[in-house]
Amino acid sequence: MAALSFPLAGSAYAATAAPPQPVLTVAPGADPLAAAKATLGPMLDRLHQLYQDAESATEQYNSAVTKLAQAKALVADLDARVARQEVAVGDGTDLASQLAGAQYRNGNASAYADLLLAKDPYEVATIAELLAAAGRSQSAFLDRLKGDRATLTALQQQARTALVQAQALATQQEQVKGDVATKLAAVEQMVGSLTGAQRSELEQLEKQQADASQLAFLASGALGKGERTPSAAGRKAVAYAMSKLGNDYLWGGTGPVNFDCSGLTSQAWLAAGHPIPRVSEDQWSQLTHIPLNQLRPGDLIVYHEDASHVAMYIGGGLVVQAPHTGAQIKVSPIGMSPILGAVRPDPDSASDDQGGQWTVPAIPKGMDGVTPIQPTNPATLPQPPVTTPPVTAPPTTNPPTTNPPTTKPPTNPPTTASPTGKPPVSPSPTGTPTGTPTTPGTPTTPGTATPTSSASASTSASTSVSASVSAFASPSSSDRLGRG
Repeated sequence: MAALSFPLAGSAYAATAAPPQPVLTVAPGADPLAAAKATLGPMLDRLHQLYQDAESATEQYNSAVTKLAQAKALVADLDARVARQEVAVGDGTDLASQLAGAQYRNGNASAYADLLLAKDPYEVATIAELLAAAGRSQSAFLDRLKGDRATLTALQQQARTALVQAQALATQQEQVKGDVATKLAAVEQMVGSLTGAQRSELEQLEKQQADASQLAFLASGALGKGERTPSAAGRKAVAYAMSKLGNDYLWGGTGPVNFDCSGLTSQAWLAAGHPIPRVSEDQWSQLTHIPLNQLRPGDLIVYHEDASHVAMYIGGGLVVQAPHTGAQIKVSPIGMSPILGAVRPDPDSASDDQGGQWTVPAIPKGMDGVTPIQPTNPATLPQPPVTTPPVTAPPTTNPPTTNPPTTKPPTNPPTTASPTGKPPVSPSPTGTPTGTPTTPGTPTTPGTATPTSSASASTSASTSVSASVSAFASPSSSDRLGRG
C-alpha cells in the first residue's frame, strides 16, 4: 500500500466527474502535477484512507480466522480425549462389576473353613497374604476408577466451553467479514467512479508522493549505511517473496499464488523453514524488534500505528509487498508509508556470509513502478457473509457411578421359601407362555451385572460433543478464501 501517510480529507468525494479543465501551459521547472495535486490531492487522500481502513479490517478478519482454526483444533482434541476417557471409564466400570460378582459368588467359604481344609498351615498364611494384597489392589483400582470419572467430567466441561468459544469466534469472523466487505465496497465505488485519465493522474501523484517520502527517509539516516548480509533463511524468504511478483493481491490470501500483505510475509518465512504468526499485528507483537539501522534482507517492516500493513525488506532501501486490492505484488521504496518499526523472524540466526555478499535481487520491468488504482477482480474480494445456524452446546451429563464391591460376602445365599414350608405352586397362565419356568425353591444365582446405563450415558455425551464439533469441521468456501 503506497503513500498512506496522508490524512483523511475533510470533505467527502463526489462521485460525479469534474467538468473539463482548460489546458494549461506548464512553465519550465514547474511541477507538472500541480494541477492534479490541487484537484485530485484530496481525492487521493480519501482513497488512501479507504485502502488503509479496508486492510486494517482484513487483518482483523485474518486474526479471527486464525483464532477460529485454533479453537476448532482444541475442540477436536478434547472430543478425542473425551472419547478415550469414556472407554477407560466404561472398561473400569465393567471390571468393577465383575469383581463384585466374583466376590458374591465365591465368598461363601469362611477363612476358618480354609484353615480346616488346608493341608499345610503355611498355605493358609500365603492365601491370607494374597487375599490382603488383592484387597489393596482392588482398593487402588477403585480409587483410579474414581479419578478417571473425575477426569471425564472435567474433559466434558472443557469440551463444552471450547465449543461455545468456537461458536462465538465463528460469529465474530462473519461480523468482521461483513465489515471488510463494506469497506472494500466503498473503495470499489470510489475507484469505479474515476475516469481512466483520473486514475492515471492519481497513480502518478501517488508515486511522486512515495518518492518524496523515500528521499526524506533516506536523508534522515535512519536506515544506516552499508548493506548487511541476510541469514540463510532470510535469503530463502526473500527469494520466495520475489518469486510472487506480479501476482494479484488477494483478500485474506495465503498463497500459493495470491496473497494479502501478511499472507505473503508469513508464507515466505514458512517456506524458509521458520513459521511466524499469520497476522501483521501478531508479527509486530510477537517477533523480535530491531532498529532500522540494523536491517538485513528478510526482516519485516511494519507500517501504521495499528500495524495493519507489513512488507519484507530486500536491501537497497526497498521492500517487496502485496499493496492492496486491485494491485499486484511489487517492489516499493521502504519509506512509502509511515513506518511503525521492524521485526526479525530469526534473531538467533547468524548472517550467511558463506552465501556471498548480498546484492539486491533483479527486479523485473514494471514491478517497481506505479501502484495501479483500478477496479478489483471480483474473485479476489470477500463474498457476502453466510449466516450459520447456532450450535447448541451438549447438555451436562454426570459420569456413571458404581458402588464399590463389598469386602464381606453374605453368609448365606438368598433363597426363595414358601410360608407353609411347601414349594409354591405357580398359577396357571391365561396366555401362551413365552419363557422358561423356574423350578420352585431353587436359589437364583446372581449373574454379572453389565452397566449398560453408564456406557450409554457416556456415549450420549460424546456423541453430542462430536455432533457439535462437526458443525465446524468443514470450512465454507468463503472461509477457504479467507485462508488463501
